[in-house]
Amino acid sequence: MQLVVLDGSTLNPGDNPWDALALLGELTVYDRTASEDIVTRAGDADIVLTNKTPLTAGTLAQLPTLKFVAVLATGFNIVDVAAARRRGIPVSNVPEYGTDSVAQHVFALLLELSSHVGSHDVAVHDGEWVRARDFCFWKSSPIELAGLTMGVVGFGRIGRRVGELAHAFGMRVLAAGGTRREAPTYQPFAWREIRALFEEADVVSLHCPLTADNAGFVNRDLLRGMRRSAFLINTARGGLVDERALADALRANEIAGAAVDVVSIEPMRGDNPLLQAPRCIITPHIAWATLAARRRLMEATVENVAAFLAGWPINVVN
Repeated sequence: MQLVVLDGSTLNPGDNPWDALALLGELTVYDRTASEDIVTRAGDADIVLTNKTPLTAGTLAQLPTLKFVAVLATGFNIVDVAAARRRGIPVSNVPEYGTDSVAQHVFALLLELSSHVGSHDVAVHDGEWVRARDFCFWKSSPIELAGLTMGVVGFGRIGRRVGELAHAFGMRVLAAGGTRREAPTYQPFAWREIRALFEEADVVSLHCPLTADNAGFVNRDLLRGMRRSAFLINTARGGLVDERALADALRANEIAGAAVDVVSIEPMRGDNPLLQAPRCIITPHIAWATLAARRRLMEATVENVAAFLAGWPINVVN
């Protein structure tokens, strides 16, 4: 079996070996692949593995030996799964590997928004504490999370973990989106519709998949319904947010701040309005990228490929 990884640089930048996958067939790994090179590189492959390199219907049609696609992520919108299904090609993803890492990053962002650790560190190193007349100073008053309300949009694995951490910080938790499965045991907790959640929450954290129905749902109208003291955090998909509307809301002081780990076009473009928005923290899609999470992702990918080779594919999305 010929296995081709089209874009392996982020999963294994050198610390997460492909050894276990290489035992399953003749493996070729490319750090990244331009769209025009996909067919050349994967034309003879039995199994193609991709993270963000798109496999469109037209591309799939030019891969005559292809039997299986393994997505090196949870989201699988980069593969035309319907076209693959018509060809009888199963597509598998990795539904769970980064729950704790992403939830941790949500709180790294929230703690920066509320405590401003980074800017105070810069101020101290710039000599402001040395020159201070008092034993302490602050550029902006830190905010205590206990007693505030966390609104979680998308209450799946990651959303539920974020809710648990929020509860541990003493926050009230609201949840919206998806099916209302069993409520968590901690209190206070309540379900809310989207608009009510945005209106009541001090912090809104997005954890829903991007679909045709919810693209840009965080729009000008929804943002204007938030409290002026509220924060928006997005570690899900950039396309969930109308970025121009968010930048405008920040400039108009309609919300207190935002933090995003994802944007609508990645890598980020220089004309993205969030780059010039005040009180907006941006990280480069790293919430998933702890070594622990990437190792779990590698292990699950090997399991997906091995299951396909055994005749019983798992985690099939089409």
